[in-house]
Amino acid sequence: MKNLLEVKNLKKIYHDKNGEIIAIDNISFEVKDGEFIAIVGPSGCGKSTILSILSNLEEKSDGEIIFGKDEVKIGYMLQNDALFDHRTILKNTLIGLEINKDLNEEKKQRVINLLNTYGLGEFINKYPKNLSGGMRQRCALIRTLAIEPDILLLDEPFSALDYQTRLAVSDDVYKIIKKEKKTAIIVTHDLEEAISIADKVIVLSNRPSTIKNIYEINLPNKSVPTKNRKLKEFSDYYNMIWKDLDVHV
Repeated sequence: MKNLLEVKNLKKIYHDKNGEIIAIDNISFEVKDGEFIAIVGPSGCGKSTILSILSNLEEKSDGEIIFGKDEVKIGYMLQNDALFDHRTILKNTLIGLEINKDLNEEKKQRVINLLNTYGLGEFINKYPKNLSGGMRQRCALIRTLAIEPDILLLDEPFSALDYQTRLAVSDDVYKIIKKEKKTAIIVTHDLEEAISIADKVIVLSNRPSTIKNIYEINLPNKSVPTKNRKLKEFSDYYNMIWKDLDVHV
């Protein structure tokens, strides 16, 4: 697989009345086409800052971001599903296309097909209040997929859900992303979530954040996240990565 994204020596400095704060420093990694990457690290280490820079919500202070093809389209899925209560499920999923002035009948039908394929077809004309938390996140993902992004950025997308629901939704999201053959980068504070869902886990240090290690996650008979958590190798990766984290109890 070719690289879809290469990050080289990325650095972000914030300025306040006390001077400079280095958030991330010398961050370098590659993302191959079709890969699912997880970024983990201590709270406040700058995980979400990396996503903000990749999506042009923030400017980098130094370093390079190199895409493997021209006009790479980025899709960003936030912690909150951010559905509009006054819009139907279909209209919620079409909003990105509307904003980009890229909505036509063909693309609308593609979104309807996605909703039907992933269990939301009967809710097309209903409103967010009719959906469970897991369904709302599935709707938010389809809204992101509607713009046909090359890279999906997921910023702790399951954090607002209860434990049982987030397990089920992580399976849903994994299956959808893999079936749609998308490249994805997820930021999470949940180490089990990262190992069970990702092909590669990037471990960050405390601020100023640098990369401590990058793990290729090679699980035998890899399946959906809930099943991956039961594998012996899963525990091995968990123990190795846990030792790398700067966690103070």
